[in-house]
Amino acid sequence: MGGKRNLHVVVAGVAFSISVAGLAFGQAPPSPGGVPTKQARPNPAPQQVPERWRNLSPQDQERFRSNVERWRQMPPEERRELREREGWRQQRLKREAEDALRNSGLQLEAERREQYERRYIQERKQIEQALRRELQEKRQRELAPVVERLKKEFAQPQGSATPAAAVSSTPAK
Repeated sequence: MGGKRNLHVVVAGVAFSISVAGLAFGQAPPSPGGVPTKQARPNPAPQQVPERWRNLSPQDQERFRSNVERWRQMPPEERRELREREGWRQQRLKREAEDALRNSGLQLEAERREQYERRYIQERKQIEQALRRELQEKRQRELAPVVERLKKEFAQPQGSATPAAAVSSTPAK
């Protein structure tokens, strides 16, 4: 389970790095085949790249650096798999943005439609980040008493723990 979670963290980090790199250099994220797709997004002037970097928080800059280093150390097959996953994720987000637009009843021309989809995806990412933070905080709050209870339980000599106490602390299946 821990290995799977670590893979998800790496995938999310690399996806974030790819997205930031794409934003920083005005490139679209890679397509599922690993080849960058061309979108109607103009490349920024070279002087805008350092500005975008400076606008990242120090934590995001450090995360970007560490993700780039992890990316460099990954075998090509793993890189390809991550590119594919990111492509699928981008496609899913685009489909969901299109569904939201369709459900809204708005009829927009192509440029405004793209703006809507970009904003939808941007705001959705913010919501998902906030939800992840909330979940992590809640998990920490709820795990603290569990850790304390287990600490007391396991601090006792092994023979002195009563079987009833051990049974009552385990959840029923």
